[in-house]
Amino acid sequence: MVWHAEGIQVVAPVKWRVLDGLVGVFWQAESQAGASGYFLSHDPRIMVFFQDVSSNISISNRGEATGAGSRPMTRAIYIPAGVPLWTRTIAQHRFSHLNLHMHKDRMLRLLSPAIGRSSAVATLKRPVEIQDTAAVESLARLMVDEVVSPSKHAVFAENIAGSIITGLLDISESAEVPAYGRLTQAQMNKLVARLNASGNGRITVAEMAATVGLSESWFATVFRQTTGKTPLQWLLGRRIELAQNLMIEGDMSLVEIAAQLGFSDQAHLTKVFRQIIGETPAAWRRMQTLS
Repeated sequence: MVWHAEGIQVVAPVKWRVLDGLVGVFWQAESQAGASGYFLSHDPRIMVFFQDVSSNISISNRGEATGAGSRPMTRAIYIPAGVPLWTRTIAQHRFSHLNLHMHKDRMLRLLSPAIGRSSAVATLKRPVEIQDTAAVESLARLMVDEVVSPSKHAVFAENIAGSIITGLLDISESAEVPAYGRLTQAQMNKLVARLNASGNGRITVAEMAATVGLSESWFATVFRQTTGKTPLQWLLGRRIELAQNLMIEGDMSLVEIAAQLGFSDQAHLTKVFRQIIGETPAAWRRMQTLS
C-alpha cells in the first residue's frame, strides 16, 4: 500500500492481526486542522469509524479533498483495489477506526460461492460509503476486540470480517444466487455451452465450477441438488449423447467414436453406453437404422 499523511498523529499504539488473506488494523489518532493524506492500495480495503467524522474530514478520489469532487467522510467506506483516496481535515479532532486490508482473491473466495464469480468481480469494483453503520459497527467493535486482544481461534475473527464485508458491500439484486442451493437455469446453460464447445465432452469438474463462478466443492454440492447426479455422472451422460449423435450422423466406427470422445477403447465405450442406455452401441445403432 502507498500512503502519505501530514498532520495526523497516533495517540495509542497501533494494533493489528494477520488472518487468512486479510489484515485487521485498529487506529487511534488525532488529526490537526488542515491535515492531509493520500492512500492507494492494490487490494480492496474497508474503513469503519467509531465516531461521526463527517464534519471533520473531507475525501476525494480525483485529487486533493477540497473543492469540486470532495465530500464528507462517512462512518464506513469500502475502497476498491486501485482506487486512490485523498483526505483533508477541516477541524482538529480525535478518531478511532478499524481498517480491513483484504487480498482480492480472498474476497472472491468469500463471495463467489454465493453470487457467482462474475457478480463477485463486479461487486468488488463498486465503492461504498455509508453513514448509518448500525450492525456493521457492532461487528467492527467485535473485530477490534479480536485484533487488540485475541480471545478465540482465528476462524472467529475471519468470520466476523466476512460478515463486515458482506454487510457493507453493494451486492447487486441481480447477482446469480443459486436458489436453495441449486444452480440457476442460466448457469446450467453456460455449462452446456461450455461442454459443447469442448467438442469431445471432456472437461474437468474444476472447469465446470469456474464456468459458473463457484468453488469446486460448493459446485459439486449444488450441482447434485440441481440434477440429482454428480458432475462426473452428468458428464458421462453428455458424452454418451455425443456418441449417439456421431453414430446417427456419420459412418464412424465405434473404435473411432470411442477415441474421439476420450474413452480408453471400444470396450470402455460399450460398458458405459450399456449402463446409461440399457443396450450396446451396436444394438442401439441397428435399431436407429431400422426405424
